[in-house]
Amino acid sequence: MKTVTFDDVTAAATGLQNDGQPVTFETVRDALGGGSLSAIGKHLAAWRADNAKPAEPVGAVLPESLLAELTRWAQQHAEQAGGGARDALAQSEREMDALLNAGEQLEAERDELQAGLTAARIEGEERDERIERLSAEVRQAKQLAADALVGKAKDQLAIEGKDAQIADLRAQVERYVANASADSDARLAAQMELVGAVTARDNLAAELQDLRAQLESARADRSALRAELEAQRTR
Repeated sequence: MKTVTFDDVTAAATGLQNDGQPVTFETVRDALGGGSLSAIGKHLAAWRADNAKPAEPVGAVLPESLLAELTRWAQQHAEQAGGGARDALAQSEREMDALLNAGEQLEAERDELQAGLTAARIEGEERDERIERLSAEVRQAKQLAADALVGKAKDQLAIEGKDAQIADLRAQVERYVANASADSDARLAAQMELVGAVTARDNLAAELQDLRAQLESARADRSALRAELEAQRTR
């Protein structure tokens, strides 16, 4: 809002008065092109107090004795009328001060309301930012949970696959042991007297030992996989 000084109001009011136009809040404010009504009112009241023109007595051609008496009466009347005018002016000034104070209070309330609206807007923007940040955190948490479930499912499938491999290997070992035992007994019965009977049995035992080592290795792999899965669950 435009800042209005006493000199601005004085110049505008004097110009209006010289042009024969009424000097009021509105005409002065229009002449200034804007400004606070409270500031204009204060400066206009001061200008009116400085520029109040006393009423001039009307001249008349009368006898000197009567003129002297009338002059005394006119002076007394002028003083009384001036007192009434001063009282009226004081009353007007008091009323104007009351209006100016009310205007200042309204302007203060307006400024306070504007400040409250600005604070509310800032608070709303901060609340929207917090909501957006929390929404992003929720989306991230959901993604982490989904990834963890997928990883758990993959680990479970891997364990189940290892279990199936171990079961198949165990069946193969059992079949091989049964076949090897039958073959061994047959060969031993047929080749008991041969020098290579002991060597054949040793070879079969070595093969059996190798298969058992493979079985133990598969079991160790399964145990390691389960331990890794448990470690991931505890994290």
